[in-house]
Amino acid sequence: MLNEIIAFLGRRGEFFYISVFMLLIFLVFLISWLVEPRRLINGVLFTIFLISMVSWITVMVHKSTSHGLQRAYDFFVLAVFFCITMLLIFAWLFLFWNAYFVWKYESHTLPNLLTLISGVIALVLSIIFLFGPGQYLPHWLSALLASIPAIAIYLGLVLYNFLLNLLLYQIYPRRYKQDYLIVLGAGLINGDQVSKLLAACINRAIQYSNRQYQKGRKRPILIMSGGQGPDEKISEGLAMARFAHHRGVSPDQILIEDQSKNTYQNMLFSKRLAIKDFGSNKFRATFFSNNYHIFRAGLLAKEVGLKANGVGAFTRFYYLPNAVIREFAGVFVMHKRRHFVIMGLLVLFFILQAILAATGLVKFNVL
Repeated sequence: MLNEIIAFLGRRGEFFYISVFMLLIFLVFLISWLVEPRRLINGVLFTIFLISMVSWITVMVHKSTSHGLQRAYDFFVLAVFFCITMLLIFAWLFLFWNAYFVWKYESHTLPNLLTLISGVIALVLSIIFLFGPGQYLPHWLSALLASIPAIAIYLGLVLYNFLLNLLLYQIYPRRYKQDYLIVLGAGLINGDQVSKLLAACINRAIQYSNRQYQKGRKRPILIMSGGQGPDEKISEGLAMARFAHHRGVSPDQILIEDQSKNTYQNMLFSKRLAIKDFGSNKFRATFFSNNYHIFRAGLLAKEVGLKANGVGAFTRFYYLPNAVIREFAGVFVMHKRRHFVIMGLLVLFFILQAILAATGLVKFNVL
């Protein structure tokens, strides 16, 4: 079989060009990702590479002389599409299941209800897709309501690109030549104790510091970044510094940033503190947070001009969906102007379709 495929590739030159395109787009992606992993375009480039690779494999299989291989491949593709479709249609089941566990084990706050809210929205959209009311409505109203699934598809693509970038960011190569390790703060327990999530981030930074030292390089300075909230007795930075000290980190290896109120200020104020301590902005830094948060934190670091990438600490699986949705919402807001323009154009298109349908110029029925 392998010899047949190789012989076919030698006979048909178009495969050479397809292969060159596939490798070229992968090279473009790889360079872009390695130079700056915080670019959202990286997800788009990687997706183009995946599509080109799947297309190449599909053509290669169907041009082969093995009918068994073709049937097996077609069955595999249909099975994958079926599973993806079922996952999308019944995603609300998973979201409701996850909302139950978050409600059971976490605090009952609005951010922790995001999977429940998303589940309700997914259920409504599934009903619209499966049992669309378009056949019972006037053509103009059907055209207008078609904007809902169109916007949902757009948001789904944006979410897909975010998730892909988040996954790619987790495997970005780590360089153990850092001057500063910035640990991003989070809420304290009882006003003065670090939570398990925050402790995991501090421990991850300490582990990174030890690994760098074991490689024969100097120990980096740990910057504990976090201000004091209204319900906290001390600043998060001070509580984090105390925790690190109890874990064996020398006080002269810790700097405390205790004025920040959010991730943007974490990055901005930590950058200023590092410049003041280092004497210039030529320092090398890595920041630490939970694995679901590091990509958005990286985007905010980029906004303030901090050349630093993140390392994520482990988070329990049941907490991830709710946290990832919150992070997606944060990244969406960062680029809200672009998204609202695109969604506005989609709505305008369907409004024009509704007007044409109302005047009888066209008939429209997609729902």
